[in-house]
Amino acid sequence: MTTSSVTLPRPTRHGSGAVTGLVIAVASALAFSSSGPFVKPLLDGGWSLGTVLLVRMGCAALLLSPALVIAIRRQPGFLRRHGLLIVAFGLTAVAGCQLFYFAAMQRMPVAVALLIQYIAPVLIVIAVWARTRRAPSKAVLIGSVVAMAGLVLVVDISGARFDLLGTVFALCAAVCAAAYFVIAGRAGDDLPPLALAAGGLLTGALVMGVLVGTGILPFAAPSITVSLAGFEVPGILPLLWVGAVATTLGYALGVIAVPLIGSRLASFVGLSEVLFALGFAWLLLGETPAPVQFVGGALILAGVVLVKMDAGSPAEQKTETASIPVVPAP
Repeated sequence: MTTSSVTLPRPTRHGSGAVTGLVIAVASALAFSSSGPFVKPLLDGGWSLGTVLLVRMGCAALLLSPALVIAIRRQPGFLRRHGLLIVAFGLTAVAGCQLFYFAAMQRMPVAVALLIQYIAPVLIVIAVWARTRRAPSKAVLIGSVVAMAGLVLVVDISGARFDLLGTVFALCAAVCAAAYFVIAGRAGDDLPPLALAAGGLLTGALVMGVLVGTGILPFAAPSITVSLAGFEVPGILPLLWVGAVATTLGYALGVIAVPLIGSRLASFVGLSEVLFALGFAWLLLGETPAPVQFVGGALILAGVVLVKMDAGSPAEQKTETASIPVVPAP
């Protein structure tokens, strides 16, 4: 038996690589953000959540599957080396994140569930701190506080009620969201990002298939029309958008961006998804944001800038690289 190390790309902090990574990360957040406004009319029209998630994951897995097939054919022993990591990605970053979030949403206001889920960047900062025993810089700490304050303003939690089990579900969703960024950070030449995304989505789709097929989650897919931006369209069209565009591009671009800019910065850039979601809800559903939400958006961006300012320091590069252990291959 020989031992080899998984090739992990070092986050690119300077030059065109960092800029490219940031642009791709923002594009991923933009793609993900369109899911909610497109899915909401379907759920209101009688589609079950399990059916929507199954079609969403299955469609994206199908579109990205060639990347997984190519990786398996080109690299003997690919599944033996990376199978567990891919399955972990599917169980946490794909299935777990969505199932826990929607479970929380059924017991508490959507805004509160969303707010708790989006503490994932802070969880990553704490995890790196605990693992390396190196305290985050002042820029990162201040950026974290500023970004979280902005998130509170963007997500309206006025009059929210507390539910213990719902809070536990939302925290589990936050952990799964953090796992998305941490596992995606392991992608590189030996584990192609698109193969990771394809395998994770396939795993998620299989989990949803089991849950729906056994009746744990109900199946309902009535033929309906939905209203988007003032137009009546067949219900299948927004669902295809969510699967083929929002989910496929969201995961594909996300797993490409994370190795370029690092898990921590990518997780903070991911907060922009909330801002884009407000824009899509405004455009497609006529839900006009309140002025305070624009202030919150500005604070989120300020927090990301502060975290990015620290991303180029040699100490930070060393800390984040050390926080991602190299996994030996059998």
